[in-house]
Amino acid sequence: MKTSTAGVQAIKVREGLVLEAYPDPGTHGAPWTIGYGHTGRDVYKGLRINEAQADAYLAADVAAAERVVARAVDVELTQAQFDALVSFVLNVGAGAKGVKDGFVTLKSGQPSTMLRKINANDLIGAAAEFPKWNRAAGRVLPGLVARRASEKSQFLTGKP
Repeated sequence: MKTSTAGVQAIKVREGLVLEAYPDPGTHGAPWTIGYGHTGRDVYKGLRINEAQADAYLAADVAAAERVVARAVDVELTQAQFDALVSFVLNVGAGAKGVKDGFVTLKSGQPSTMLRKINANDLIGAAAEFPKWNRAAGRVLPGLVARRASEKSQFLTGKP
């Protein structure tokens, strides 16, 4: 599957467009972010881009998140469910044992509860996991609360 045009638009709304690199709201430092939520080694304090570069970063980031979802999910998803999960992965990441909690892997090395529920075809239970991912650097952030509510709605109803 590929993210729909509506799915990409929902990501753009959730992320917002910022053309100058800004610090992570949770850490007030790294990772620096630019465009529509792009992070990476190529983003640093003082970096400025244009909208075309932001769109290019987003296209690459969405493609990477699509691959994560496609590899991890074993059940058939609706377009809206796929789009919501791509948005979620774009923001949270896949995760890595001993490093970072994410959609696929938790720091413990176990799969996330959301992924386990999806693959057990418990989509209602999986949707209930979205709001739990509302923290950055240990703090609840209002922006993440709103984003997770939007992703959950999209996952359940098809409407962000």
